[in-house]
Amino acid sequence: MKQRIVLALATGLGVGYLPGAPGTVGSLWGLAIAAGLDRSGLSTAGQTLVVGLLVIVGVPLCAQAAEQFGRRDPSQVVFDELAALPIVFLLVPWSGRAAALGFVWFRVFDILKPWPTRRLEQLPGGWGIMADDVMAAFYAAATTWLTAHALWIQ
Repeated sequence: MKQRIVLALATGLGVGYLPGAPGTVGSLWGLAIAAGLDRSGLSTAGQTLVVGLLVIVGVPLCAQAAEQFGRRDPSQVVFDELAALPIVFLLVPWSGRAAALGFVWFRVFDILKPWPTRRLEQLPGGWGIMADDVMAAFYAAATTWLTAHALWIQ
């Protein structure tokens, strides 16, 4: 039963099994979490605590799922995307346009993995699975903020 729960959570309730771009679909869960946090009434500190807990829980969760799949960072595991993407909106105020920009930039940085993102992937176990997405979220936050201000859409 525990293994099923781990796989259900790690795969974003099964979206990680979708063919094509499971990381992109998993990131949509992250966007939903960010929207929910924005509407929750929690302070920035409270939202940061929730996102931090998701990331911390994600480390052993992703490690256990990777072990079950028998691969270092299986594409079916999307909890790293859904936990990391809300970081963008801890640093960028939520709006529809910011959500679209943040989502696109997060996917760009998650796929391209600029320095030191790719290097963070080499951390052991769940740390490597989570850390590269967290770094991608910080890059996406900075780029989203800059893009939004450059285009005057904030």
